[in-house]
Amino acid sequence: MSTDYSRALGARLRAIRNQQGLSLQGVEDKSHGRWKAVVVGSYERGDRAVTVQRLSELAVFYGVPVSELLPDPRPSSAVTSTTKIVLNLESLGSLPADEAGPLARYASTIQAQRHDYNGKVLSIRAEDLKSLAIIYDMSPDELTTRLIEWGVLNPGMDGVGGPVDDEDEAWDRRRAPR
Repeated sequence: MSTDYSRALGARLRAIRNQQGLSLQGVEDKSHGRWKAVVVGSYERGDRAVTVQRLSELAVFYGVPVSELLPDPRPSSAVTSTTKIVLNLESLGSLPADEAGPLARYASTIQAQRHDYNGKVLSIRAEDLKSLAIIYDMSPDELTTRLIEWGVLNPGMDGVGGPVDDEDEAWDRRRAPR
């Protein structure tokens, strides 16, 4: 098993455990010692290979399908978990509500939670993009393309999350209302 895959698998295992509100010791306690904290921790760090049989048993313990424990083998071409996604709220505001309504409501909810009402841009996480893709019934890649078409996201995601450069400023000028 490759190191990257082991780490990705471990991250999925950790995420599922955390979603269930369990610590490593909590897993050991809840399983009455069937799952030792040190073993589960080593699976989560990618230090120890987990067999298919043990993975299946762990899925049963967590009450999730085995597929939920497996990392997505396909690399996402749109966004990585460390990518900072910056939405252009001014462009979003000019879109028809029937198309952009869910995104606008999502953005306004995040603004309210953050008490951030600058109204120009809003940064969101890759996980937010995945949630939005579900709302729009499309893949994150498809939603990214749609957001670029709408002018809400910088084309090619160049400069997203990074410092503004001349290309970004030129794009902003092209997107500005005339």
